[in-house]
Amino acid sequence: MFDYINISILAIFIPTFFFVSITPGMCMTLSLSMGMSIGLKKTMYMMIGELLGVGLVATSSVIGVAAIMLNHPTIFLVLKYCGGAYLIYLGVTMWLSRGKMALNLEECSFNVSKKNLAIQGFVTAIANPKGWAFFIALLPPFIDENLAYVPQLAVLIFLILLLEFSCLIIYATGGTTLRKLLQNSSNVKLLNKIAGSMMIGIGIWLALT
Repeated sequence: MFDYINISILAIFIPTFFFVSITPGMCMTLSLSMGMSIGLKKTMYMMIGELLGVGLVATSSVIGVAAIMLNHPTIFLVLKYCGGAYLIYLGVTMWLSRGKMALNLEECSFNVSKKNLAIQGFVTAIANPKGWAFFIALLPPFIDENLAYVPQLAVLIFLILLLEFSCLIIYATGGTTLRKLLQNSSNVKLLNKIAGSMMIGIGIWLALT
């Protein structure tokens, strides 16, 4: 895997995406709520659907980004800087967050059939337009134009799904302790500040490279 991607870029990508994923959002709080109410085993079906949705969004974004890279390198350069600016904007937004959870656990409702759990996870992943914009903005800064595009994009997608799955597991198995931590606005605010700082840093790093 390390032959297909810049290791220094990878060292920045992994912690950044992890902290972005671990911050409370619809999929993560849904995973926490399901883990506490129906157990990890059944929650896995929601995770499968959610990961398929994330994979679809990431792959679609990658195809679009790769097409621009190959056919319009000047436009790709503009996209990189626009993506960096968008990441800075997201980082600042997270810094200014009040630390409230994105989803009220008491209001979660879901059908416990395997099919419906998977569908709910899938729809949650693909229905958020901010998710599409985030992937389109996030991928270009981590692509090394000196390496083959397809292998490194495949590595990035694999890592995205692995990190997303790891965060879903953390939430689903966190139980009461994680719930109490995340219902404390100061704890959520700290996570947002860490993820926001990394995103701002990437945007600045992109402008200097």
